Amino acid sequence: MRRLILFALIIAAGAFAFLWYGSRAKQTVDVVIAPGSSLTAAARTLEKSGAVDSADRLLLVAKLFGPGESIRPGEYRIVKGMSSNAILALLQSGKVVQRFVAVPEGLPSILVAERINAAPALAGTVAAPPEGSILPDNYAYTRGETRSIVLARMQKAMQTAIANAWKARKPSTAATSPAQAINLAAIVEKETGIPSERRMVAAVYTNRLKLGMPLQADPTLIYPVTKGKPLGRRILRSEINADSAYNTYRRAGLPPGPITNPGLASIRAVLDPAPSKALYFVAKGDGSSVFAVTLAEHNANVARYYALRRSRGEM
Repeated sequence: MRRLILFALIIAAGAFAFLWYGSRAKQTVDVVIAPGSSLTAAARTLEKSGAVDSADRLLLVAKLFGPGESIRPGEYRIVKGMSSNAILALLQSGKVVQRFVAVPEGLPSILVAERINAAPALAGTVAAPPEGSILPDNYAYTRGETRSIVLARMQKAMQTAIANAWKARKPSTAATSPAQAINLAAIVEKETGIPSERRMVAAVYTNRLKLGMPLQADPTLIYPVTKGKPLGRRILRSEINADSAYNTYRRAGLPPGPITNPGLASIRAVLDPAPSKALYFVAKGDGSSVFAVTLAEHNANVARYYALRRSRGEM
């Protein structure tokens, strides 16, 4: 009798091991479980995708050992070596694959559209949205969503961000509307070498706007030429002299619209600029800038910068 019991236990253990280990995921694969799928249909999908060898074995494991919750539709990443129980738990958890579209600070709308259209597993296409309407961030999406929905999510994020930032604006800002804040923030975004200088750069342009001085921001000159894409060369004298609404050398005030999609930090900077009387700034050669109140100070700073570039063989 003892031998029979021992033999039965050995057989049972072998069967358990066969079911438990033999039904582990054979490869890493993304699997889409359609809405309304039963566990049987999901198991067949897993088998067809090559995630498991046998749908029947997976169903048997689910019947014997698995929890009883319903599975949820969506895209799941089955990782090689996952046990059947782990696969079932994943399908029941609703923890679907998260995909992301990254929009870095200062990315122009034409490139935002390119990123959305290049993102895999989305439906449809989008055109470039209005400049300044997108809040830079990482945006999650799931397989099967439309690109227009993802774009709308980005624009809604900007609407919420600017509304909240505008409520916290300081009296020192030169912006008289949320739209102006985004417009000025876009210039600050393009002109800032290091994040810690955002408020100082914002102060320079704020002071110039209040005095009626031209902003003289190089990034605005090239926006009509490239729509925000890198120029890839030095600015031409003809572009500096061009009669363009975006030419902030020839025209005082803000350009007719944003030249990129500014981040929240730049928006906050123009709504609370640094307490400074600076009207000028120039690069120091290390990524940062030096600021000046008078033109004489600025010219001296420029001369030092040119001397540094000549010593490096850059001029």
